[in-house]
Amino acid sequence: MLAFLCRRLGWMAVTLWAVSLATFFIISLPPGDYVSTLQANAEERGEVMGPAEVAALRERYGLDQSFLAQYWKWISNIVLHGDFGQAFAWNSQPVGDLIWDRVALSFFLSVATMLIIWAIAWPIGIYSAVRQYSPGDYAATFFGFIGMAVPEFMLALVLMWVGMRYFHLSPGGLFSPEYQDAAWNLGKLLDAASHLWLPILIIAVSGTAGGIRIIRANLLDELYKPYVVAARAKGLPEWKLLLKYPVRTSMSPFFSTVGWLLPGLISGETIISIVMNLPTTGPLMLGGVLSQDMYLVGSFILILSTLTVIGTLISDLALAWWDPRIRHTYEGG
Repeated sequence: MLAFLCRRLGWMAVTLWAVSLATFFIISLPPGDYVSTLQANAEERGEVMGPAEVAALRERYGLDQSFLAQYWKWISNIVLHGDFGQAFAWNSQPVGDLIWDRVALSFFLSVATMLIIWAIAWPIGIYSAVRQYSPGDYAATFFGFIGMAVPEFMLALVLMWVGMRYFHLSPGGLFSPEYQDAAWNLGKLLDAASHLWLPILIIAVSGTAGGIRIIRANLLDELYKPYVVAARAKGLPEWKLLLKYPVRTSMSPFFSTVGWLLPGLISGETIISIVMNLPTTGPLMLGGVLSQDMYLVGSFILILSTLTVIGTLISDLALAWWDPRIRHTYEGG
């Protein structure tokens, strides 16, 4: 297991270096840069930026340097000083401050949604497999198909209208207008909680529907295998047999996705956040793409890649802890 961990850590370092180089190359591909975007916006307003002003901006942000020089400046500042650069379109604020200010809400949404998905999908999926072709199974199957077929943004619009019409909630945003600029207190905390349940519900619908289908399919695949038949023939109680063997095996896909929580801290549900006007990291990343803010976008992609690689390692370790067959494979490798 230790040898496996060391190999993975080595490959993680190589992967992240390759990702950082590819990331900076990709964000440099579109024609123009942030200064070009500023010029275009100024022309739309009927203003003109002089050559001296343009040259000064390019020198200020290092856009007049070669690709490798810009890349080295960017990656060395990140690795050596933890400096992700400046966000051009946000008055040159540090990229790190902009991102981490929004991570808390994205983290809460990711964790709360995952817990809700697990709490609902596990029991329903198990029941649906054990009671195959029962009315409950048909109802769970119907919900699964509907949950995966309905677009999240459409569900968000419908539930926002329902919340505004019947529960008198403000359409979108994290706070009601009266709490928008207020200091944190119990009232503001309760107001935020009254708004957060809606995006959590919307995001959890498709995940729960997919989880039910995965649990049902995996459990049905295990229920009639020889080891289950043998355990049943020895007189093992049905509930104990079910939970100890086939259910444990069918839970492996959930442990393999534990690491997905980490990239979810940054990416969040971008479309839902835009539709519902939530101050998460997703809309900030989209704004950086639209404004060609190379340091902001590059930092987002690099952080997402790092969290994805680390999350994959965590998922592998969690899966090895949960499933002895995989653990023995790692130890043998």
